[in-house]
Amino acid sequence: MILDAIVCIILIASILGQEAKSAGMGGMGGGADTVFSSKARGMDALLARVTVVFAILFAVITIVIARMTN
Repeated sequence: MILDAIVCIILIASILGQEAKSAGMGGMGGGADTVFSSKARGMDALLARVTVVFAILFAVITIVIARMTN
């Protein structure tokens, strides 16, 4: 469970460290095409990969913990 909490904290930090892709709900209108066409570069690309890896790791660890407690 401690490992799950550590992974969760890293996952939250990687999500908060990413740059915003749009201006909230205002990006839903005319500027939506720029949201989907932009590529992540540099630190954003690294944080995106870290987020995906830790999200999968968090899900797997949480499922294992849930199975062990039943």
